Amino acid sequence: MTGWKTAPTGVGAGTRGVRGVRGVRWRRAVSQAGRSVTVWAVSTLTMLVLAGILPDFRLQSPDGDSATTIAMTAAAGAGVFGVLSALAWPLLVRLLLLVPALVLGLLVFFLNGSLLLLALRLNPSGQSEAAPETAVIVAAVMSAVASATGAALAVRDDDAYRRRLYRLADRRRRGGPACPATPGTLFLQLDGVGHDVLVAAVRKGLMPTVERWLGDTLAAAADAEGGTGEPGSSVSGRPPAATVPSSASSASAAPRATHRLTLWRTDWSSQTGASQLGILHGSNHDLPAFRWYEKDTGEVMVCNRPTSAAELQRRAVERTRDGGLLSAGGASRGNLFSGGADEQALVLSIAARRRSRETRSRAGYFAYFSDPANAVRTALSFVAEVVREIGQSTRARLRGDRPRVGRGGLYPFVRAFATVVERDVVVAAVMGDMLAGRRAVYADLVAYDEVAHHSGPLGRDTEQVLGRLDRALALIETVAEHAPRPYRIVVLSDHGQSPGETFHARYGLTLGDLVRAGCGLPVPRRAQHTHSGAEARAAVRAALRRPVEETHGGREPSGRRSEPIVLASGNLALISFPDVPHRMSKEEIDARHPALLSTLANHPGVGFLLVRSEEHDGVVLGAYGARIPLDRLDDDPGPLAVFGPGAADAVRRTHTFPHTADIMVNSCYDPADGEVLAFEEQIGSHGGLGGAQARPFLLSPLALSAPAADGEELVGAEHVHSVLRRWLRESDGPQVPLKTAREEPAQEERAA
Repeated sequence: MTGWKTAPTGVGAGTRGVRGVRGVRWRRAVSQAGRSVTVWAVSTLTMLVLAGILPDFRLQSPDGDSATTIAMTAAAGAGVFGVLSALAWPLLVRLLLLVPALVLGLLVFFLNGSLLLLALRLNPSGQSEAAPETAVIVAAVMSAVASATGAALAVRDDDAYRRRLYRLADRRRRGGPACPATPGTLFLQLDGVGHDVLVAAVRKGLMPTVERWLGDTLAAAADAEGGTGEPGSSVSGRPPAATVPSSASSASAAPRATHRLTLWRTDWSSQTGASQLGILHGSNHDLPAFRWYEKDTGEVMVCNRPTSAAELQRRAVERTRDGGLLSAGGASRGNLFSGGADEQALVLSIAARRRSRETRSRAGYFAYFSDPANAVRTALSFVAEVVREIGQSTRARLRGDRPRVGRGGLYPFVRAFATVVERDVVVAAVMGDMLAGRRAVYADLVAYDEVAHHSGPLGRDTEQVLGRLDRALALIETVAEHAPRPYRIVVLSDHGQSPGETFHARYGLTLGDLVRAGCGLPVPRRAQHTHSGAEARAAVRAALRRPVEETHGGREPSGRRSEPIVLASGNLALISFPDVPHRMSKEEIDARHPALLSTLANHPGVGFLLVRSEEHDGVVLGAYGARIPLDRLDDDPGPLAVFGPGAADAVRRTHTFPHTADIMVNSCYDPADGEVLAFEEQIGSHGGLGGAQARPFLLSPLALSAPAADGEELVGAEHVHSVLRRWLRESDGPQVPLKTAREEPAQEERAA
């Protein structure tokens, strides 16, 4: 048969086999030596060019030398620098593992420059020298050129490329047990990428890797639905959108799918904190929003604050009595929570703890910074991203784009960190985890979410980010082919994003201003003159039959109760009265502030309110006096009808949380264009109900069981957790004791 060869037999064959092995080794050694000489030559040429350009860097004596002497000096300097980088650099990085990633990234340039200065001192000619600041530049350029040259030469040699991929994890693998042949599982979270956005990006050709994974199923789904995949089309409202069998003629030319695409629905709090806590730890109970006020402690909890993240993780572990999805030998990269993983990098919930051997991340920092060229490439990409953001925001301002939010100040640097530094470190950590053969990895790539908040979820800015995320997926897929065990790559999102202008931009005042006006409290002069502010103050005058208090000289009147705390989480807001130790009822709020609830419920920018009721336990309030008890929402959804199926269940569940605010406010939603109004300065928002923000996706290999049975919806992050846990068992991954695992926590929660 073609492709088969007869095995050699006999003593002669054995001798030939030994000689063949020796021949392969010699060819490999010669190839490696050739690449080393080429890299050395390129580095020498780079050093000569830099010496001719930079005034504080010279390779000759003050009296001048011949060209041959200068070339020999450059060759010696490049050689010594290369040897020092290969031998000393990994040791230096290991000594600095306890340093935070960003600080270590900055130290890389200083240390690299120091190695160059040492190399120049060790140069036998003794004629080369450089100023310290110039040495940093020279070292950075030489490291980048040497790394690029070595990578380009290795790409043409499969064996060399494989050895290059194994290099960073080889020492860890040697010291550990043999890697089993059972598949590992990699969970990659594309933060904020909604189901609709992913489908539209694939059909536009922006994400060829995902398109190849979906193959014929996406084309068949398009033909079966007759949709375009754009937000608001039929594709966006039919879960799962890409699980239709390939039967359409247009799908015949497409490759066979390797993955299935499933739409799932978030809880009311459609944001990373609630979703990721539920996915990784199996419980997001008592997490009503991204930020909220807790009356029993007097603290404002914020999901991306290290102390809050640590406390939320502790509560989830206490509730489930389980360490998390990754508790048996997993790795957590770039997440808010650890998932119980042993290996962690850029995990917020451990940032508040003292760094130790248990909390530092060898696979994260070492895999990335052991090659100084990584920091050079990241720094250049960082600068390019800052310039790109400034250019994009300037063009948007000149075009007069609407809606638009401010993108100045530190935001270009925040964006660059999220889209470049965080991405590079997390991807490098994931590569190291796969090459080390870890059984389960969960990593979060936050680039799209950060850009979409300020540029909007749809547009050229975010399309570029989606393309770069797809390239990261392709790189990870390539590395997986060289891992010591097979990997099943699962891609998912924690929420989507809904477009729309801000509440402040449309009405000229913030929700906080409206609450103060509804309470009869002083408001800024700009808010007093808005239509919404005037209506609120008129309602207060009518309810109290007395004038509203005015400010005097900018100072608040004395003798007032503590003022309400208004916290925004995208298009969801929470209003709490801190001087009342319990959750106030509608009756108590009406007695204290007679015009507040009606002012909020009747405002055109508000979709609905949730408050506790002494008569009905809980009620949903809407415009024109709508007041629907929670137990009657199925028969009469009232203001929730526009938010689609599942809204009533999500609201009822949040009502049971101990730390639900006195008043929960969800902004209005226009189903025609999918827009919401953000209570924060974001034109792409998430956090509440309404539109694409509540429709993330789950992209899983066909080798794994279907996430949900036919006709069953995947609802809530806790339900997703049970699916991922099941897949880990199917892959013979981390084994979690069944007696402590809650298989269907979301269903148990609703049943309770």
